[in-house]
Amino acid sequence: MTRIDEQVEVLMSGTAYGDPATRDNMAKDLRDRLCECEREGRPLRVYCGYDPRTSDLHLGHTITMRKLRQFQDFGHDVTFLVGTFTSLIGDPSDKDTARDQLTMRNVEDNARTYAEQAFKILDRDKTRVRRNDEWLAPLDFADIIRLASHFTVQQFLVRENFARRIEEEKAIYLHEFFYALMQAYDAVAQEADAQVGGQDQLFNILVAGRKLQTGLGQKPQIAIIMGESLPGTDGEIKMSKSLGNHIPLLSEPWDMFGKVMSLPDKAMSVYHKLILGWRPAQVTALAADLRSGAAHPNETKMRLAREIVGIFHSPAAADAAQARWNEVYRGGAGVPADIDEAIVEGEEEIRDILLRLNMVSSRGEARRLIHQNGVRLNDAKVESLQASVTLEMLPAVLQVGKRQFVRLVRANGDGGE
Repeated sequence: MTRIDEQVEVLMSGTAYGDPATRDNMAKDLRDRLCECEREGRPLRVYCGYDPRTSDLHLGHTITMRKLRQFQDFGHDVTFLVGTFTSLIGDPSDKDTARDQLTMRNVEDNARTYAEQAFKILDRDKTRVRRNDEWLAPLDFADIIRLASHFTVQQFLVRENFARRIEEEKAIYLHEFFYALMQAYDAVAQEADAQVGGQDQLFNILVAGRKLQTGLGQKPQIAIIMGESLPGTDGEIKMSKSLGNHIPLLSEPWDMFGKVMSLPDKAMSVYHKLILGWRPAQVTALAADLRSGAAHPNETKMRLAREIVGIFHSPAAADAAQARWNEVYRGGAGVPADIDEAIVEGEEEIRDILLRLNMVSSRGEARRLIHQNGVRLNDAKVESLQASVTLEMLPAVLQVGKRQFVRLVRANGDGGE
């Protein structure tokens, strides 16, 4: 296998485009561009954008970061792009309603530590960090008209989320069309050879970005679209800050450990694959061991939590996080020795459990406590009002304030162990 063939195989691994023909075309374009760059004696120019809509990146963002790291390891020019201007609108991809608009002050505050967080995965010395207000802010209205003339309204309206909104008679705001246009111009401004993104970025990268580059006389970028998204702590929906099912990179070690321990068992395989980088054969073997009972779900999850905390903090922090979790889980220091048990018979919202067990006087109090970080599950803060407990997550310790604890178990009383 030649070096270029090896790069294509590695860099296209884990990608998906909805149909095999598109993937084959992207692989061919990547091979051709690598050959071209080799002749010119330059690396590929590759980037991925991260909008600072909030102050923290989360584990889901590391999927694209790991792909950028693969490009770095092959010697290519990688840019970690902070979407300081695109954040002012917010990406409408996969959204049923328009996002709230931020101010530049909000964005600046949120972006302050983005690069440092990214360096947990990316090579600090090989990463170019840029902000897209650098080229988007100076555009005037004439520039916007010129760029917009490369697209039709129909191209935007066929997007799944916009088509769904039309069908449901929900509003689509004009400014939402500008997001794809601005992200496309990111590729033009950087003369990008390739852009990495998730499935929600398929239109922005594969359609808008490539079309605008072609229209302005550049070779279209290769779209590196990751095939899988990391599920959040609910084990179902893509990890998202707005849904409250995320695990922030800035979370304290014990909080990160507890959130991983709260994952449903069914999510373990994909976490091993996407976060730890396990090969398919390893993931398949793990799934088989979990089904047969050769691997214990709780012990497997604990090893997973230790490794994740070790990656984003340190092995010592992972040891301390496990010790703290064990204190709570095993009823040690800080937890009453006679902690009560409560049965959970199926998936149930935490707010409903709190009310059912008289740990709060009303759903309003439950909402207030969650907003104030006063509710924890397995020592991890519960941050979403919609957070639920499933049978796969049991046994689990639910805590309200400093003094109320209950161990949630299955109906058979053994918590599924």
